[in-house]
Amino acid sequence: MARDYCTMDDFTFKGKTVLLRSEFNAPIGKDGKITDDKRIRESVPTIEALKDAKVAILAHQGRPGKKDFTTLEQHAKHLQKYLNREVRYVDSIFSTEARSAIASMKPGDVILLENVRFYSEEQLEKTPEEQAKTIMVKKLAPLFDVFLNDAFGASHRSHDSMVGFTPVLPSGAGKLMAKEIDALTEATTGGPAVYVLGGAKVDDSVEVTKSVLEKGIASRVLVTGAVANAFLAAAGYDIGRPNMEYLENNKYLGEIDNAEGILRKFSGKVVLPVDVAINKDGRREDLDVKGLPTGYVISDIGSATIAKFSDIIGNADKVVLNGPAGIFENPEFRIGTDAMLKAATRAKFSVVGGGHSTEAVEQLGIADRISHVSTGGGAAIDFLSGKPMPAIEALKAAKGRISRMARPM
Repeated sequence: MARDYCTMDDFTFKGKTVLLRSEFNAPIGKDGKITDDKRIRESVPTIEALKDAKVAILAHQGRPGKKDFTTLEQHAKHLQKYLNREVRYVDSIFSTEARSAIASMKPGDVILLENVRFYSEEQLEKTPEEQAKTIMVKKLAPLFDVFLNDAFGASHRSHDSMVGFTPVLPSGAGKLMAKEIDALTEATTGGPAVYVLGGAKVDDSVEVTKSVLEKGIASRVLVTGAVANAFLAAAGYDIGRPNMEYLENNKYLGEIDNAEGILRKFSGKVVLPVDVAINKDGRREDLDVKGLPTGYVISDIGSATIAKFSDIIGNADKVVLNGPAGIFENPEFRIGTDAMLKAATRAKFSVVGGGHSTEAVEQLGIADRISHVSTGGGAAIDFLSGKPMPAIEALKAAKGRISRMARPM
């Protein structure tokens, strides 16, 4: 696949000092410990390929004000376990101590700097040229020979650590970033795909539905989860008070009008459930949509819908799935999610977005039968809906600056 950005193949790293932006953002349990280190594991091939270089890593965890906003000390320990060599954790980003640690590295050394979001300017959205003038870039850039961005999960952000180094350092994509771009590009080009959208973020999925249908990226969109509730309401079904209250409490009532417009404009392209599974006093019970309204919470798609959607997905040339079909944390109501993912293993090419869908794939043990399981949540959604990705665009611009050189480094 021809690439309009540099990859690791365009550089030589032996003896070089490399600044690597990785994606280590992980779910944190109530005890403050990482509950799933998949993103850390996925970063290992890139770091292993830099074994002859001096590597300093920038990464983030959570965001200010959230319970998972914490240091990267335990992330260093997880990474060290998978690399089977020392990873030094430095509890600052560009302090004198941090810069001294970088300057004293030897080939093969790996340093993980502190949570980059501890730096107040990190979450400001600016152009790469503006970010290049920040204190962090000015302090760190002179210490490095090359910048690699491997943090696909944050590539929809124009943050300092994501785009600020690209105007001032030879820059390229790490192995994970390149893998993500390749797979998601294949999903969105060369003929339309079947999209299966679910989960709780109704606004995101309604926007994606509109975008992929307008751009011809999707041939059909199958809706599940809370997204399906909004579309069912838009189609004139009374989904019942508990389900309307969910939409209202999460400020999604306006999405019903947006969904109604999509149904009018793209008649037959959005496939609604024909039945749903309600939580009737803790028991799963299927209900034909013609039998709505219901006084119970709609918690999954029903068995007839599972059969219908599984057939469409399993026979698709390309299928993209993002978001669970129901409340998959409850075994009674993860049947739809599991069935959709298993059906995707029969498609010719399949992509599963980040978040809960990725977690479900891991739990089912079918990752090796899915063409690509993305590490990105919001980033995957933005890419799959055809939105520009600031960090990827920054890498493309960086290649343009060194395009006359056969090998930048």
